[in-house]
Amino acid sequence: MLAPFRGIRYARDRVSGIANVTSPPYDVISGGILEHLRAADPHNVVRLILPGVGAEASQAAASLMRQWLSSGVLIRDRIPALYVYEQSVSQAGDAAPSWRQRGIISLVRLGSPESAGILPHENVMPGLVADRRELMAATQANLEPIFLIYDGEGTKAYDGAGTDAAEESTATELVDRVAAERAPLVSITTEDGVTHRLWRISEPAEHAAIAADLAGRRALIADGHHRYAAYLDLQAEMRAAGLGDGPWDYGLAFLVDSGSYPPRVGAIHRVLPGLRPERAAELAKAAFAVQDLPAEAGLDEALGQLAAAGAEGTAFLLAGDPVGGGTRFRLLSHPDPVQVAASMPADASAPWRCLDASVLQQLLIGRLWDITDSEQAVLINHDAADAVRATSGTGATAVISNPLSFDAVIQTAAHGERVPRKSTSFGPKPRTGLVLRTFGPSD
Repeated sequence: MLAPFRGIRYARDRVSGIANVTSPPYDVISGGILEHLRAADPHNVVRLILPGVGAEASQAAASLMRQWLSSGVLIRDRIPALYVYEQSVSQAGDAAPSWRQRGIISLVRLGSPESAGILPHENVMPGLVADRRELMAATQANLEPIFLIYDGEGTKAYDGAGTDAAEESTATELVDRVAAERAPLVSITTEDGVTHRLWRISEPAEHAAIAADLAGRRALIADGHHRYAAYLDLQAEMRAAGLGDGPWDYGLAFLVDSGSYPPRVGAIHRVLPGLRPERAAELAKAAFAVQDLPAEAGLDEALGQLAAAGAEGTAFLLAGDPVGGGTRFRLLSHPDPVQVAASMPADASAPWRCLDASVLQQLLIGRLWDITDSEQAVLINHDAADAVRATSGTGATAVISNPLSFDAVIQTAAHGERVPRKSTSFGPKPRTGLVLRTFGPSD
């Protein structure tokens, strides 16, 4: 169930530029990027979404948000709305974008997968969920949307012909018509070359048409599992306190029709600070074929070898700089099927057991390396180059993976299973700071 809301947006005349106050989602921001964003404008949204660790930091973010609202840096739209959001990239000289993603930012009703139709596909870490829930409770806000994808079942991009009857349109057709025919509220291009545009849909008839088309459909959480779990935890906390129904029954989401705008699925990589690369490779030989790549091999060549091996089955790339003499790569492939089977949970389905992410978690990290997955022992990195750089001179080992297929993720979620935490990176991810949502009677 969708619901409109009174969005919170930056006042254009109170900041140096809308692009300067937005950011990527909180969980893909490293230390260097964080400082760059903080320096871009004193009102950059990272000061809200990444205020530090603990209750005091969350309260500081809440206080800062109240200041920005009272001073007019942040303003609330006058009437409840849904928002069309588009991301695109154009190559120089091309009239049409080389890629585009377009969808709806709205509130979604929370609940179980059966009642709400929202399917998780990844496991979460309790500490990260608690951190997001604490920030949400302190600010009384959803500061950034989760990313949901759904199957529009043959809806098509708007061709310009149009119709005046909102009730005759699918959600995707209506969204595309809004983008084609109306002036955007916001149009910015960020440093990564992505153009972001935002439109407001305030007509109740259009809200009803979109809600009717999406009613009964199921949506997959592409990005934001920890935030969605925090949504549910806060809802349960409010219910346990006897507060009944309220704004905590809805969460902010960006919904995209994967049929019209197919998402891209990237890999997420691991860095193990307590495991030296030579030891990692030696232990892996108990169940994998281990190939040392030439000393002169760079990351691009190593990634090419990984992709080729992945086309034949499960494969991983080990990277490390044990003595400060430069990164060395090793290719792991052809895992022993007997050991793969022995490492898997008894109740796991056959498709789940075959996932690269499952083999990495259960066989390589858990069985061969005897490492218990935790936020401290197994670090996460969304970029292969960053993961490799993290090993420089540290003695740590990076594990570079191939991406899971979109079909495998969908099948896993539909079966009621979840892949190990931080195994997929769906993109492009929505930009944080274009529209926020606060709790309260004014919503």
